[in-house]
This record gives sequence, structure tokens and C-alpha cells, in this order.
Amino acid sequence: MSEATAIPLPRTVSDLPLSVGVEEEFLLVDADTGALAPLAETVLHGVMPPDRASGPGGPLDLQPEMTLYQVESATSVCRSMAEVREELLAARRALASLAHAHGARIVASGTPVLGGVRPPPLASGERYRTIAAEYGSLIDGLTICGCHVHIGIPDEETGVLISNHLRPWLPVLLAISANSPFSEGRDSGYASWRYLAWSPWPSAGPPPWFGSVEDYRRATGALRAAGAALDPAMVYWDVRLSSRHPTVEVRVCDVAATVDEAVVLAALIRAIAGTALTGAPAWDVPEVVLRTALWRAARDGLDGAALDPRAGRLVPAVDMVRALVDWTRPALRAVGDEDLVVDGLDRVLLDGTGAERQRRAHRRRGSLADVVELLVAQT
Repeated sequence: MSEATAIPLPRTVSDLPLSVGVEEEFLLVDADTGALAPLAETVLHGVMPPDRASGPGGPLDLQPEMTLYQVESATSVCRSMAEVREELLAARRALASLAHAHGARIVASGTPVLGGVRPPPLASGERYRTIAAEYGSLIDGLTICGCHVHIGIPDEETGVLISNHLRPWLPVLLAISANSPFSEGRDSGYASWRYLAWSPWPSAGPPPWFGSVEDYRRATGALRAAGAALDPAMVYWDVRLSSRHPTVEVRVCDVAATVDEAVVLAALIRAIAGTALTGAPAWDVPEVVLRTALWRAARDGLDGAALDPRAGRLVPAVDMVRALVDWTRPALRAVGDEDLVVDGLDRVLLDGTGAERQRRAHRRRGSLADVVELLVAQT
């Protein structure tokens, strides 16, 4: 693996404060049975309680997803992790209140623990029908939930630079966020089954290394020319330039079990982006190595081994977490996020990832209902 720096920019984190936004996807489950409930449109068309109508950044952005089992929230453009946390809390509380009014609960899990039908019931909209017609049975695996972190960028060159720096750390981010061991009534054997369920899509997976914005445009153009993506919004790489906002969007993570874990992920991702802007070299990890490392992260989470893409060998997963913190420490300090990230990761390492906690809840009585109950409480 070689070290390279694409599109060097003589900037520092303090010269270019990075904005951040977070999108979270949730499952709707029946309050009594814990099985998936196809109530997204009913829930989102409900009357918002007056005290839940807005968050710290203004009106809450609550949206449908592709299936009727899912809802989504999005923060406004935030400048601090305190803002991110307040807005995520406000959105989760609002969605929980709306769901409760219809006999449902929201669950922050990458995959459904119980229930569901194949193909899943789709939300209304011509685009969703077109996707279903074009991609067939691939939609069967779409009842999955991720956490998407957006980092504000001034131009596409900066976005490509940040994408290259993010690539080698994608497996670490996935391992930290792993929160989907169960799927439709059984243990998948993976810490993040969501990542594996998403992988068959032709435009999914880690992005290539890009030497320029033109490289990026050629690659996305090839996806569209082949029909692997119908439009820019269907470029589903783990990192992409957003088609709707002036941001680079990181899509590799499972939805976080708790707000505090989502904030840690957002802070880490912003720190990687900040480090990219200081001129630190990026590692051009071969695609086969990166895909293998992502598979290993999806399997083990933090409770096992990780493939170090720089050395090409297995190491304890926690060693890669420490390596990421060390690499981003100057950027974390520059924006005051060091203690937040270090303390948050210490809690995850002590209590276990979302996946480990789900399995621990199941082991107590062998009950998947207990897992759903834990997820509702955490969410």
C-alpha cells in the first residue's frame, strides 16, 4: 500500500471550520409484538405535538424512507457536537412520540430483529417504484438503517481529498458503529449484517481512490451509464459527494444505538476530514484489501480482530480504534472534541458495541423480544 496525497490544500482546521450534519434511519415496530410495523406514512402524517415541532436548529426534518417500515431524521447544519447532540435528541423524541400515538415504537438497529415481509412494502412515490422495477429482488434487503454523516465542503476538490483520507478508516468506523447482529428472527453471525445486506447493490461499497474531481465524475458517470445508478442520489458508496448538499457524505455506519454514540461517530468523521485538510498523507489502500477489511469489521465489530490495511495483517480491533484516535488527535483538539471522543470510545469498549449489547440481552433468556425492548430503551 502506498502513501499519496491527492489535491493538496494548504489549510488547517482552524482556517476552515467544518460544519457537520447527521441523518439517522429508524425502524418502526409494533409496541406489543416488537415485529416490524408498516406505518411510516401514517406516523409522519400525524400531528406533531407543539413542544416537539422544532429542535435547536429550527423545524425538525423528519422524512420517509424507501420502505414503510422506516423513518428518517436529519439535523440542520451544525458547528459543534453539542448542537448535533441536541438535534438528534429532539428528533428521536419527536419520532418516538409520533410512533407511540399509533401503537408503534422507533428502534435504532441496523436490521430488524423480528418480522417483516419480502419484498417490503414501499413508500409511495414514482422513484421508489422505478427502483423496484429496475433492481428486482435487491429491494428485499432494504429494511436496513444507517447513520449518514455530512461534512461541509467548499468545493468538490476538497470532497475528493477527504474521501481519499476516509477510505482506510472506513472499517474502523463500521466496527465502532456495528449494531445489527440479528435479522428477521435469527443471529446472522455478523456484528453488522446491515453492511452485508447492502453490499449486493451495484453502486455500494467503498469508493475508489480518486486522483481528481474528473476521476470522480468519470466513475459516477460509468455507474449511471451502466444502469448501476439511475441518478446521482443512487451512488451508494460508503463515502460520496452529496448530490443535494455541498458536503461529503459518509454512509458506512450502522444507525447508532444511542445519541451519544452517534455524536462520537460524527466527531471522529469530522476529525478525519479535518486531518485531511492539514496536508497529512492519505493511504491509497488497494480495493481488495479495503473490501476484505470491511468484511472483517462487519463480522467482528470491536469484539475480535481487524485487518490493518496499512500492514495487511490481523490485529486486535481495539488497536485500530486507538490508531484512528492517535491519527486524528490534533484535529480533535483543534475543535474541542478530544475528551468527548476518548470518553465515548472508552464507554463503547467497556460496555460493548450496539451489536454486543444486543447479543448480551438475548443471552439472558434467549428471547428476541428482550433485544427489541433493549433497542427501544436505548433509542
